[in-house]
Amino acid sequence: MINAREMRTLPRSGVELTALGLGCSQLGGLYRPISSADSEALVDAAWSAGLRYLDTAPYYGYTLSERRVGQSLVAHDRDAFVLSTKVGRLMRPDAGVQPGDDGWAEPLPFQPVFDYSYAGIMRSYEDSLQRLGVARIDILYVHDIGAMTHGENHRHYWAQLTEGGGFRALTQLRESGAIRAIGLGVNEWEIVVDAMNEAPLDVVLLAGRYTLLEQTALEPLLDACVRARTAIVVGGVFNSGVLAGNGKFNYGDAPPEVVKKVQRLTEACGRFDVPLPAAAMQFPFAHPAVVSCVVGARSVAQLQQNIAWFERPIPQQYWQALSDEGLIAANAPVPKGHA
Repeated sequence: MINAREMRTLPRSGVELTALGLGCSQLGGLYRPISSADSEALVDAAWSAGLRYLDTAPYYGYTLSERRVGQSLVAHDRDAFVLSTKVGRLMRPDAGVQPGDDGWAEPLPFQPVFDYSYAGIMRSYEDSLQRLGVARIDILYVHDIGAMTHGENHRHYWAQLTEGGGFRALTQLRESGAIRAIGLGVNEWEIVVDAMNEAPLDVVLLAGRYTLLEQTALEPLLDACVRARTAIVVGGVFNSGVLAGNGKFNYGDAPPEVVKKVQRLTEACGRFDVPLPAAAMQFPFAHPAVVSCVVGARSVAQLQQNIAWFERPIPQQYWQALSDEGLIAANAPVPKGHA
């Protein structure tokens, strides 16, 4: 069992994260609005619970999340928490932005424009500093790069990041001490393998590709990260919510084969009195590359439930049953449960 407040270190940079971090997309109004008061209460509750890692992005609520995170943290000692945000999109003023655009319930009037070039990375970083109201960002992730994200435009944006100086900008910021670590924040593991051949990444925020439901990234990526001392922060542990009961997978309706596997996982949970979301949150931590997990919440109650799931004891027999029944990869490490 892992304590949510336990500190875990990024091997290459020495940055220390709490094992559980607060993902702040909901502060940007993902799918449903959240008031400023509720947003601030959520960050305050995370702080009171001992969580000291927060992850946001300009894209979340079209800058709304960054503004709210900064406002909520303004009273706290800057050295007492770790803050990550993302680069790769510049937010351009646009009065035509509408509620519901890209799933944001109340987006601010800015339109995201992809830009992974040297100048784009530097501009994005400086804009984020101002929105957050801080003098330092600890971790900068390149947001949503990859062929699955960009389709036929992938080569163009990848060239911006490589030949166009995007990685060079990140490396310069790290070497100057302006930031403490660099990485990728993505939903596809293949691009991480490519990126590790271009730049020495400190950390990768990998959403949905190493979970209780899916271990596609295990051998191609996670084992390579251990060798390279590149840490993994896991996101999307519920695979868009299907492992928490909402029927969504990869931001859409779960296909039949996924629904069937979730049913089998649920049946196994029932035999050992294990909440499926608790297993989903704890499973990735068995891999030595994983240092932290970021999970969002819409309310203080949901945050408290997430912490309870994260820290709930799970019997070793449960993990063994999943392995025996082929519900997880045969070579996937499993947590050390209680007897």
